[in-house]
Amino acid sequence: MDIDTARPRPTSTDGIVVEGARTHNLRGVDVRVPRNRITVFTGVSGSGKSSLVFDTIAAESRRQLNDTHDSFTRNRMPRHGRPDADRIDNLSVAVVLDQRRPSANARSTVGTATDIAPLVRLLFSRIGEPAAGLSHVFSFNDPRGMCPECQGLGTVDRVDEEALIDPDLSLDEGAIRFPTFAPGTWRWKRYVHSGLFDRTRPVRDYTPAERELLLHADGVRAPDPDPEFPKTGLFEGVVPRLTRAYLTSETRGLPERVRAELDRVVSSGPCPACGGARLNPAALACRIGPHSIADWCAMPVTELAGVVRGIDVARVRPLTAALVERLGYLDRVGLGYLGLGRASGTLSGGEAQRVRLVRQMGGSLTGLTYVFDEPSTGLHPADVHRLTDLMRRLRDKGNTVLVVEHDPDVIAFADHVVDMGPGAGRDGGRVVYEGPVSGLPGADTPTGRYLRSPRTVRGAVRRPTGGIDIHGARLHNLRDVSVSVPTGVLTAVTGVAGSGKSSLVCGELLRVRPDAVAVTQGPVGGGSRSTPATFLGVLDTLRTLFARRNGVAASWFSANSRGACPTCRGRGVITTDLAFLDDVETVCDDCGGTRFNGRALSYTLDGRTIAEVLALTAEEAADIVREPGIADALGRLVRVGLPYLTLGQSLDTLSGGERQRLRLARELAAPAPVYVLDEPTAGLHGTDVDRLLTLFDHMVDAGTTLVVVEHHLDVVARADHVIDLGPGAGTHGGRVVFEGTPERMARSGTGATADALRRHLDWG
Repeated sequence: MDIDTARPRPTSTDGIVVEGARTHNLRGVDVRVPRNRITVFTGVSGSGKSSLVFDTIAAESRRQLNDTHDSFTRNRMPRHGRPDADRIDNLSVAVVLDQRRPSANARSTVGTATDIAPLVRLLFSRIGEPAAGLSHVFSFNDPRGMCPECQGLGTVDRVDEEALIDPDLSLDEGAIRFPTFAPGTWRWKRYVHSGLFDRTRPVRDYTPAERELLLHADGVRAPDPDPEFPKTGLFEGVVPRLTRAYLTSETRGLPERVRAELDRVVSSGPCPACGGARLNPAALACRIGPHSIADWCAMPVTELAGVVRGIDVARVRPLTAALVERLGYLDRVGLGYLGLGRASGTLSGGEAQRVRLVRQMGGSLTGLTYVFDEPSTGLHPADVHRLTDLMRRLRDKGNTVLVVEHDPDVIAFADHVVDMGPGAGRDGGRVVYEGPVSGLPGADTPTGRYLRSPRTVRGAVRRPTGGIDIHGARLHNLRDVSVSVPTGVLTAVTGVAGSGKSSLVCGELLRVRPDAVAVTQGPVGGGSRSTPATFLGVLDTLRTLFARRNGVAASWFSANSRGACPTCRGRGVITTDLAFLDDVETVCDDCGGTRFNGRALSYTLDGRTIAEVLALTAEEAADIVREPGIADALGRLVRVGLPYLTLGQSLDTLSGGERQRLRLARELAAPAPVYVLDEPTAGLHGTDVDRLLTLFDHMVDAGTTLVVVEHHLDVVARADHVIDLGPGAGTHGGRVVFEGTPERMARSGTGATADALRRHLDWG
C-alpha cells in the first residue's frame, strides 16, 4: 500500500492541529482537522479512529477545559490524563456524543434525558383540568408527584416466598435459600437463636402462626432467646429483612452470586396503585383533552407531536411550539417510535447517542466541537439522511463536527475525511488518506477499495430445509403476524427502527423455538475483571502453561489471586468515588495497568510475561500460542471479526456489536441448530462485514439456520430470504410487507427497505 509518509506537518491555524499522536496504536500521527466542517474518520475496526478522535482530540479538550476551574472544583471532576502527542492546538470545547449506554437508573426516561419532560409538565400545570398544581406535581421524581406506593418507579419488587424458603428443610439445614442467610452466617444466627422456632424441624411442619412469624415479623421482641441472640435485638422476618437489606438500597456493589440469587427470589411487576404510570392520583386525574400526562408519555413521539399541534391555546403557544420542535428532533433522528416514558436504561447504544443529540439541538452555543461515535448504528438506511441533516444544522450554527463512521451514506455527506489504517491494532494507527470525500473511493486503502467495489445480490439462493411457523404474533406492536421463517438458510429480517423486527425474532421466534440461541448486544457480565480470555475459557489453560514452564503455582498468573498487584488489587486502575459525579479511574502507578505484581511479572513464557501475552491481539496470539484449546478459541475470535481485541481487554470497554460477536465466538465452539443475531454488523467496516458474511455462509452450509435482524444492506443482499416489517415504526409498523429473495425485493419490492436496496445495488 502506498502511504504518503512524507506528508508535510499541519501548520494552519484554521483547523485542529495534531502532531505526533501516539495514543494506543497511533504511530506518530500528524493531522489537521478543518474547523466548522463535518469530518468523518474511517478505517477498519481497530485502525485507530477512536484513539485519534476520542482519546486524543476530545480527551485533550476536556482536560484543558477542566483545568480552567479552581482546585476545589477540579478535585471533584473526572480527571483526564494528557494524551500521548507532541502537539495538539486550536481546540474548542468538545461535546462527546458516544454510544455509552445510559445507566440503568429507573428514574431516567427518554423524556427526562432529552429535557422534553419539563416542557410537558409545565404545559399540564398551565392548561390541564382539573388543575393539580405547579409543574413539579407532575414529576414522578418529586415527592409531591410520585406514586406513594412505588415511589415513582412504576414497578414494585416482591419477594417470591416459594423461591426463598424450602419447606422440606429445617433452619439448621438451610431452609432460607439465600446466600447471606445460609447456615453459619450472622443473619442465620438471628433466626436459629431467637427461641421462636424449633431449628431442627422442617418449615413445612410449622404452624401458620410460626410461618407468618418467620416470614413477616416486624420488630418482634423474642421472649426467650438463646444467649447468642443480641440482648437488645428485635426479631425481624425473612421477607422484611431481605427487603430492607437489598430492595430499598443500592445493590450495584453486590457480588455476582448474591445478585443472581436476588434475581431468583425477587419478582418485579407494575405497581398496583398507579398501574405503572409512576404518578399519584391527583396528577393522573389532570387531563388535556382526553389524555393524562401518563397517556402522553406512553404515545410514540410521532403521535404525540400531532396531539400537541392540535392544542390551540394562545397563552401556551410558545410552549407548544418548543415542545413540537423538540419532538421533531427525536423524529428526525429516527426515534419517532419511542415514547417519552421509555426507560433510558433500555435504549441501545445507537439510540442513546441520538437521544443525547436531541438534547444538544435545543441549545444555542456555537464554536463547539461535536464528536460522534458511529451515530448511524441501529438506523435504517432510509433514516440516515435525518441524522446527517441534524449534523449539518450543528455545522451551520458554527460548530465543528467529528464523526467516527463506517456507513457510506454518512461518509458521502462529510466535508472532509481522514482514513486510518491500513489494518487493525499494530497494523494500523496511520493516516492512509486525508482530503475531500470525492477522492476516497479512488484511494488504495481498505475503505477506498470497499467504496468502489460493486454491490451484488445473491443469485443462487439455498433451498430451505423446513420452516419455523409463527402464528398470530401480537407482541408489542406486532399486528397478528403469521409468517414462516425458513430453516437451513440465512434470513435477514429488515425494516425501519421500531417496525417490530426484534419483537418478531427475539420475542416470538424464540418462544416458538426455545432451542434457538439468541446472540445479543447486551452486557456480557463478569464486570471489569472479565476479558476475552476469561470469556472464551482460555485463561486457565494459559495460566497452566505459565505455571508448568516456570515450576510455580498457576495462581501466580491470576490477577484475582496471588499474582494480583497489591495496590490496585488486580484491577489495573484505581477508582475514586466522587459521590455525586461518575467514578474516576486512573491507571495504577505501581503495576502500570498490567494488574500483576512484580513476582508474577518475573516469570515468562517464550520470553513474554503474562501481562505481555494478555496485551497481544487475538490475531497476534494465534500466531504465537499453539496450544490447541487456546488456538481454536483465538481462531474463532478472528473469524467473527475481532482479530484486533487483546486477550486482556476489559469487556466493559466493548461496544454492543463487539459483545455480540464475542458471544458468537464462544457459541461456535459447540454450534446450535438455530442462531438469532441482532444487528451483528454494528461497528464493522465494510471489509469486516464481508469477513462476517463468509463466516455466515460457512455456518449455513454446515447445516445451521441463521436469522439476522439487520440494517446493513450488504447482509440483506447476501441473504437467502428476506422478511421485511413495516411499513413504518411503532403503531405504523408491525406488519410483514415483503417475503422473498433479496433479488425479488430489489426488482419488485415496495417500501423503505426495497428502495434502499435498489440504491445500494445501483439498480435505479
